[in-house]
Amino acid sequence: MRRLPPLTAIEAVVQVARLGSVKAAAQELALSAPALSRRVQSLERFIGRPLFDRRHQAMALNADGERLIAQISPAIDMLADAVEALTSATDVQRLRLGVLPLFASQRLFPRLAELRVRHPELHLDIDTGGQGVMRLGEGLDAAIVLARDIEPALYARRLDRNRILVIGSRTMTEGPDPIVEPAQLEQVTALVHRDMPDTFAAWCQAAGLGAIEPLAVDHFDSGALMLEAAAQGLGVAFMHESHFQDAHDDRLAKLFDISVESPYSYWFVCRPRALMQRPVKLFHDWLIESLAS
Repeated sequence: MRRLPPLTAIEAVVQVARLGSVKAAAQELALSAPALSRRVQSLERFIGRPLFDRRHQAMALNADGERLIAQISPAIDMLADAVEALTSATDVQRLRLGVLPLFASQRLFPRLAELRVRHPELHLDIDTGGQGVMRLGEGLDAAIVLARDIEPALYARRLDRNRILVIGSRTMTEGPDPIVEPAQLEQVTALVHRDMPDTFAAWCQAAGLGAIEPLAVDHFDSGALMLEAAAQGLGVAFMHESHFQDAHDDRLAKLFDISVESPYSYWFVCRPRALMQRPVKLFHDWLIESLAS
């Protein structure tokens, strides 16, 4: 049988490749940075060529490294799956997922039947309690969050790019005094999500309105309730275009022909090591593929 390099060396190279730094990979593997570097170097000596371009506090795969990782990553995943299947006490794979209610109702639940068909063994414990990033590893395996960006220590995959609309009741565009000019926002209440506090200011600035002040600013922690408040005429909501389109609510209307690129996106996040767990990996791969289609 052909001699193989130590599995610990392969694991070290895979982690550095995924995380981009020796420090982060060492933390994931509970090693010191020098110890992890020695493992990487041992695989490079075994192969007889470098696998990374060394930069200040960062390491990037070179062409040889990329080719190696592309070939061994599936094998590593298969090995992890095989060990997990033998050591698991049950056939059920369970994922504790944090997700905002509006994303769950509009974009996740309509697709979950596809997930069940593909992976009938995978079951989700849904948590809409918020603060998903803060609770990773402490009650949550992964989360779908709304944010500008994600701290580098976490694995993060952006799920969308969106635009901000001003959404109001259709009655606001009709009647004797319709809202047709952005300057009329001074006459209404702005509805803003707590996870997207800068949407109002970002929209006004991009629309060239300067420091316009609405009648008041009401904050919500529920996108679904924001849409309902807008439909009831309680104010105008500064929300993502996808929220408006996916609502399919005839009571709502886009107030102006202005849409502004949003600084916020939905992200899939987890701790880097969690992505090696089968339930997290199955859901992650399915979600990315499903949203892309």
